[in-house]
Amino acid sequence: MKVKIQTMLGDIVVRLYDETPIHRDNFIKLVKEGYYDGTLFHRVIKGFMIQGGDPDSKGAPAGKMLGVGGPSYTLEAEIKDDLFHKRGALAAARQGDEVNPERRSSGSQFYIVWGQVYNESQLHQFSKQLRMQKVKSAFNWLVAEHRDEIMQMRRDRNRDGLQALQEKLVAEAENKVGKTGLTDEQMKIYSTLGGTPHLDGQYTVFGEVEEGLDVVEMIQSSATGRGDRPVDDIEMKLVLID
Repeated sequence: MKVKIQTMLGDIVVRLYDETPIHRDNFIKLVKEGYYDGTLFHRVIKGFMIQGGDPDSKGAPAGKMLGVGGPSYTLEAEIKDDLFHKRGALAAARQGDEVNPERRSSGSQFYIVWGQVYNESQLHQFSKQLRMQKVKSAFNWLVAEHRDEIMQMRRDRNRDGLQALQEKLVAEAENKVGKTGLTDEQMKIYSTLGGTPHLDGQYTVFGEVEEGLDVVEMIQSSATGRGDRPVDDIEMKLVLID
């Protein structure tokens, strides 16, 4: 399924991924309802991304702070290793890990990646960081699986048992993740097309721009004011393309 994002600067056509059905179906539902029509690209950061989908942005007066609006629900994360933040990626915004450890997505807010092109040294550093994040996530998942066992050891003050279990779970997490963070494909794309690799593994990517990347470039270059809101409003209307 494809969606056309119509703006005064031109149209952007995005293709939704079947690999992320929760986000795909929700986006289609909102488009059919006209939920996004008249809303703004309310947050724009040059060299990074453009963000929209806040219903509170519809008709918002100049200077109003935006970015917290949405429907009365969030979406289960669908973070996939092979769906990453290349230039033109369509992804779901969300609240931070401190209040949203499950990384659930906003019910409506989305962003389109612009990013930048990185050299080999920078990408190797990103790869290390991404691998560390993956190991941490895998470890936390394993800890949750062994919660009852861990709690019993704590009650028994079994420090040796806790230490042995921790070492075992760390080894399992390391083995599960493997040796690398970024794949060869990611390294190639981030060094040529560009993107935002530091967001990989953190947010759900559920589509990509097929037409209108030049429009994304214009929007991300817009002059902005307080809260990264464009000085001149950029409204959108979304329509489904069969």
